[in-house]
Amino acid sequence: MRYQIEGGNLPAVVIELEPGEVIISEVGGRTWAKGPVETDTKATGGIGKAIGRMFSGESFFMSHYTAKGHAEIGFASSFAGSIIAKELKAGESIICQKSAFLCATSEVSLSIHFQKKIGAGFFGGEGFIMQKVTGPGTVFLELDGYVREYDLNPGEQVVCDTGLIALMDESCTMDVVVVKGIKNKFLGGEGLIDTVVTGPGKVYIQTMSLPRLGEMLTPFIKISKQ
Repeated sequence: MRYQIEGGNLPAVVIELEPGEVIISEVGGRTWAKGPVETDTKATGGIGKAIGRMFSGESFFMSHYTAKGHAEIGFASSFAGSIIAKELKAGESIICQKSAFLCATSEVSLSIHFQKKIGAGFFGGEGFIMQKVTGPGTVFLELDGYVREYDLNPGEQVVCDTGLIALMDESCTMDVVVVKGIKNKFLGGEGLIDTVVTGPGKVYIQTMSLPRLGEMLTPFIKISKQ
């Protein structure tokens, strides 16, 4: 398998497949295909993991794209931003936003990840349920806006607005903190809650998310009265 990420701020990953190689995605995730590619829709990772994805708001089924000869398949991002590829070793996992998964090689396992800390689940903006991606294999993730990567040492922290943690290593922990000070809360313009990620491990912060974009556009949307 060979791949290339192209398209600038409206990216797509173009994957070249040899006969027998398989790529998986959410149902209907493929944007285009060139050459003999067979599509099969089925549950992945067993019934338990499939049911878990369904309760997290994801599809029960996954699409499997199998090359029957030399083929090319493309997956486009649904929002302006970037696509990154993560090479995962056997048993290595990352935690990401549910909307971040684009596609992966067939060996990759998908499951749900529950936030261990109640505050992070209720107020963090990332939600109680995130997605856990486990190797071996290659996973492609779509991230919104510009993405900044930090490699945190043990105990080192990064603080950001809620909802902007795109993904992190499984070794990282996430929590929320209340902004201190009356003036900061009401005059600072930063919101009442921040998300805090503690190392060790890598964390990726995105500058935009679809919910945040919706909040920004809402004041400009006129609702016609019947």
